[in-house]
Amino acid sequence: MTVTPKPTGGVGMDPVANALSIILMIAIIGAAWILFGWNTLVFKALVAVILGGALVGFGVHFVPVGGAPAAMGQAPGIATGVAMLAAGAGLAGLFGGAFAVPLGLLTSVVAGGIGGALMMAITCLFVTLIYTYGMGIPSASGKVKVDPITGDTQAEYKSQGTEGHGLPFSSFAGGVIGGFLGGFGGTLIYYALLQVYEAKLPTLLSASASAVAPVAVSLAGIFAIGMFLVNAVLAAYNITGTTEGFHDPKFARFPRAIFASLAASAVCGIVAILVAAL
Repeated sequence: MTVTPKPTGGVGMDPVANALSIILMIAIIGAAWILFGWNTLVFKALVAVILGGALVGFGVHFVPVGGAPAAMGQAPGIATGVAMLAAGAGLAGLFGGAFAVPLGLLTSVVAGGIGGALMMAITCLFVTLIYTYGMGIPSASGKVKVDPITGDTQAEYKSQGTEGHGLPFSSFAGGVIGGFLGGFGGTLIYYALLQVYEAKLPTLLSASASAVAPVAVSLAGIFAIGMFLVNAVLAAYNITGTTEGFHDPKFARFPRAIFASLAASAVCGIVAILVAAL
């Protein structure tokens, strides 16, 4: 009997599933084009939502997640789940980006990215302090022999019987990058939906723009958070367990998550937009 090893990072791409994801996304974009035209607010918002969802799915793969093993000092990363950690960064980014919406698209999404990055930087800093001074363990990767950013060797600091421990510098940097991408993408979704709601709800509800503003903000926030969680969970299933960040072999799996995020964001996006656009 032959025992086939489980697929590792980057292995197991399903061409049929990827093709179906792309076809579904194109079909939804095509339907929006037919219904509303390509040079319209609704069509541009749908494209922005899909792009934002893909950025969220990609950004999650940078985040160092160690789960329960990290809490016991047996794996590098932050001792929580992928979706929970990504959601925290995304919500921090959304709050920052939402306050900057009056300043325009670019300022808003960059502010959202900075908010997500700052949240991850603070989290990684305090996690490192807890590992170092609370648990008495150094930061050591179990996936690479040399830190790809600093060039520091890892083997002499790694305890036997573990996959590494603490938060290596590349994991720290990856967390900040992932937080920025997540906050940027999540804010892009929020901004695009807000523009649609502010333009369409006054007519739909037969009310003034100022009267529907709280409704528009609330709906945009609810759908943006929901879509962030959808893409974060898809990435979590793709990562399956712990990951050290961009230098982890599991990082090579991100194309699968991108395909899934494109399709999921297209479906969620068209539903969120049609709430007010029809």
